[in-house]
Amino acid sequence: MNKFQGTGVALVTPFNTDGSVDYNGLKNLINHLVDGGIDYLVSLGTTGETATMTKDEKKKVWAYTAEINNNRLPLVAGIGGNNTIAIAEEIKSFDAAGYSAILSVSPYYNKPTQEGIYQHYKYLAEISPLDLILYNVPGRTGSNMSAETTCRLAHDFKNIIATKEASGSFDQFNQIMRDKPADFLLISGDDPVTLPMIALGAAGIISVIGNALPKQFSDMVKLCLAGDYKAALPAHLGLIEFTRLAFAEGNPAGIKAALKHLGVCGDTVRLPLVKASSALEQSIIAEIDKLSVVA
Repeated sequence: MNKFQGTGVALVTPFNTDGSVDYNGLKNLINHLVDGGIDYLVSLGTTGETATMTKDEKKKVWAYTAEINNNRLPLVAGIGGNNTIAIAEEIKSFDAAGYSAILSVSPYYNKPTQEGIYQHYKYLAEISPLDLILYNVPGRTGSNMSAETTCRLAHDFKNIIATKEASGSFDQFNQIMRDKPADFLLISGDDPVTLPMIALGAAGIISVIGNALPKQFSDMVKLCLAGDYKAALPAHLGLIEFTRLAFAEGNPAGIKAALKHLGVCGDTVRLPLVKASSALEQSIIAEIDKLSVVA
């Protein structure tokens, strides 16, 4: 599981101006991240605008991502939802070639009880051909997966190997670190709290801003994992404003504006999302230039 230590990046899905998938842009992005020192890639998480993609599009993006990556980095596929049986079928039909794990978000909208969340992941764990990474993001799902439920799943299923935690609750992070199995990974799901989370024992981050700033962000994470927080702190603080801007009008509009400026891919998003406003785009460009980022 060392393959999921460090900086993972939740890939954006580049789109052409007509809304179709921009495979050349995706190739540029993957190479940008590999060259930038990222440790692993996550294909079609929330940042990939998966909610607006068809099943056929998702299959093609997963296959193309594996082809371009060419085993250079570990790959994770985002496969989650609020219909347990349908997600299980998607996992069973998934072409796992080139992939090491599946990231699966806690069921959204239905607002299940903790027992419902447990039974959902139990069902998936029993059929999945790959290891599972839990994903707790209450701000999007409408419910929180408690530390108790997370650790119960971690202890009961050896193929549930990690959790991406985006609850924002350090009380919850502390409980997970205290009660989890020794080999189970706590992974930050929020860019701004990566440094303090690693300080309490997290294995790293699945990042959004790493799409645009792979070297800057992964260098900071490496310093944290080496225990050199004094050296990591200036980089952490230096990225705060860019991170704020990247999320100011939602994800991934801000990060796509940054990638457009860097010449990696375009900034097209699919409705109901819209591009970053002109004012925000100019602020993002100014901040990138201030950071002296070169694609």
